[in-house]
Amino acid sequence: MTNKIMQNNSLYNINQNKVLQDKLSTQMSTQKKLTRPSDDPVVAIRALRLRSSVSELTQYNDKNAADADNWLKVTSDGLAVMNDILTDMMKESNKAANKDLTPNELDIILTQVKSYMDEFYSTGNSDYAGRYLFTGYRTDTPMTFTTADVSKMTEDDNFPSYEITEQTKIDAFDTMNYTYIDKLEGLNPNNYTDGTHDTTEQKIENGDIKRLRLAYDDIKDGQTLKVELYSKSGSPLTYSDPALHSVTATAVSLGNDPYKQILDSNPGGNLVIYVPETGEILFSDGAFKTLNDTYQAAAQGTEGDDTVDPPIAGTPGVGEENMEIRVTYTKDHWNNGDLRPEHYFKCSATAKDASGTENTIDYNSEYTDAEIGIKRQTISYDVGYNQIIEVNSTAQEIFPHDLKRDLDDLQNIMTKMKDIYAIRTDLKDALRDMEESDADYADTVKQMDAANKAYDYIRENIHTAFEHMISKTQEYQADVNVAVTDNGTRSSRLALIKNRLVEQKTSFRELQDKNEGVDIAEVAIELKSAELTYESSLMATSKIMQTTLMNYI
Repeated sequence: MTNKIMQNNSLYNINQNKVLQDKLSTQMSTQKKLTRPSDDPVVAIRALRLRSSVSELTQYNDKNAADADNWLKVTSDGLAVMNDILTDMMKESNKAANKDLTPNELDIILTQVKSYMDEFYSTGNSDYAGRYLFTGYRTDTPMTFTTADVSKMTEDDNFPSYEITEQTKIDAFDTMNYTYIDKLEGLNPNNYTDGTHDTTEQKIENGDIKRLRLAYDDIKDGQTLKVELYSKSGSPLTYSDPALHSVTATAVSLGNDPYKQILDSNPGGNLVIYVPETGEILFSDGAFKTLNDTYQAAAQGTEGDDTVDPPIAGTPGVGEENMEIRVTYTKDHWNNGDLRPEHYFKCSATAKDASGTENTIDYNSEYTDAEIGIKRQTISYDVGYNQIIEVNSTAQEIFPHDLKRDLDDLQNIMTKMKDIYAIRTDLKDALRDMEESDADYADTVKQMDAANKAYDYIRENIHTAFEHMISKTQEYQADVNVAVTDNGTRSSRLALIKNRLVEQKTSFRELQDKNEGVDIAEVAIELKSAELTYESSLMATSKIMQTTLMNYI
């Protein structure tokens, strides 16, 4: 054993002690056991797994769940506003159901109801962080056409024209009441005696008309409109008479009074008319009976049953749930607040580019697929391990076209009532200034009787319309309440998930600290011990290093 060997061993041991001091000092400053995986491979592997879990929980809780929670809260606020609006609409409709109100008072109420309706639909354009809440996957597209869209349509001839396919059921048909006022229309104080507006009470007609009201009014004129029956297979049904699966409607403008044509065709006629201005397909009694019989026969089946007309060739019925009615039509003019069809129907938008080339975008092509049908576009957040929360409510669930169409009906009836009320007032004033011996007195009395009869019909009609508005508003509010409940249920579930995420994150952090962390007191003692050992080794080495063989020569 030479002095050199002793020196080398001493230096090695001193260095190892310094390495230990460095390790303990690093642990003291970082409060972690490991500085590199090789320090303890088992702990390192466990640390990576725990860190990955904590990172995932942080993503779920601090980002995904927080974003989902904010989306649900904004949706909840919008639904609460809609609920309040519908409540106010119902209150106003209740007021209007009073038969003692004058046309002017009813018109004021209707104006208020219409403003509520506009606010109701504008709520559908609510957004969260620039994403529209109720438009499914198309979060960059508002639910309605906006003022900017209408301005663009006015300035640009290349605004898209939409071909829309509506899918509905036979129960979508409703009954409208129509009063034909004969020659009273257009009567005023200057022409009531000229003979062009003479009518009698007997010529005032009133009747019910079956109709299929489309989602939109002001549709394109001159197109061929067909009401087609489809089974869930996606193909038109096959009947003993192939023409029965499709009914073609003829366009008649309001100027030619399509409603009077239907009344004249009842009860045995087979007339079908569509009115471009109002978006209505009118059926005479005979035409509706034929369509309804065909629909029911297809649904229920006629095999072996000769009492059902028309019989269906082949197999028994497909079932009511597998039947639908389709109407395809084109609309190329839109107003501010109109619901965009791409959120509701299978449709295609066609527009010309700068070069004049037509470009077409198809929407919801799968809606007419029997296996898919009208499918909700749900937006979901991954908020935990195998935990997914749906955050959106769609326009189809809570923003029906019917509300706007009901208001259109009310507005049309109100306009007609105000007109007949003015006519009746003019005739009253005229009779007040006449004597029974006057030549025009008897004819004016007949006109007055006709006007009174027409007014009574129309006044009853508008009373019924407001009562209908009350019941329909209750239905719309029920839909909103379902959405509120659904949204609240999801919020409650998300709150539970967030609580669990916080607990899991706390637990994993504790495990992470136990796995990677050090006991500071213990490390401090070990460090102090290492320092003493180091100092002792230096002292011992210095003694050894001072003595060599040369000291004894």
